Amino acid sequence: MQLLYVIESTGEQTAIKNPVDELHKQFDKSSELFISLLYYITEVARYAEVDAKQRASKNIPTYEDLNINIKIAGNELIWKILESSSYKKLIEQFKPENFIDREWVRKSYNELVETNEYKTYIALQSREPKQEKEILEFIFTHIVAANEIIESYFEEKFANWQDDIEMIGQLVMQYLQKPTTNITQMMTKDKWEYAKTLLTTVLDKKKYTLELINPKLKNWDADRVALLDMIILQMGICELLYFETIPTKVTINEYIDLAKDYSTPQSGQFVNGILDNIHKELTATGKIHKIEFKNRKA
Repeated sequence: MQLLYVIESTGEQTAIKNPVDELHKQFDKSSELFISLLYYITEVARYAEVDAKQRASKNIPTYEDLNINIKIAGNELIWKILESSSYKKLIEQFKPENFIDREWVRKSYNELVETNEYKTYIALQSREPKQEKEILEFIFTHIVAANEIIESYFEEKFANWQDDIEMIGQLVMQYLQKPTTNITQMMTKDKWEYAKTLLTTVLDKKKYTLELINPKLKNWDADRVALLDMIILQMGICELLYFETIPTKVTINEYIDLAKDYSTPQSGQFVNGILDNIHKELTATGKIHKIEFKNRKA
């Protein structure tokens, strides 16, 4: 959707020489954001060792300086992540260490150690998997994602932050639940094929989809219809017509939600009315063909 908007707003499809390549770059940026957030979480936890060494090296260290609890640096879930081959591969690919500012890691760690959750964690003598996971989730949800300053810091690097953070945040939480997941395959072959095909179909079928949309705008001021709404309609029509495994109800609901989230306050109602109208017309003329998947007994 974002890429199509850029193409349409410039007025020339040739403004982006290869839309598919550009789409791939956008997916890579999402993967980079994911690995950067994961790296940041692990570095905040591991900073306990750095803090302990720095405080112990003072000219006149106090008892507290010499007895820093570094339990979190040995968090077993962290080390499963660090030793994961897929994690190492993405670290090598995107090199988040060149982006992550150690001063921000220090600030996040200092904020963490003042929380009751951290104090409860280090007071436990055992290493239960549940507690190991929960403290890392806490770092992400309360120290990283909930901090407006850190959000601004990431947003400077990632222009896709606002659009991707909800999805990427869910992926981070899912990975903390199951760190054995191969994260180099975040964008599976099926997902990539869907995204690529949708992009190229919307571009190729633009003339036809507009022929379906324009007659339905008689009750709307066509000149005032938001560009993003038109793009969302074109995407929805292409899914209805050319993606036979996606149920029509799913398509319509998804694009209504997109309009509500990204376009104008009236866009959800507008997309709902136009897309539903076109869906009925295409169904009546036998142009929509969907594969029905039925549960079968073994």
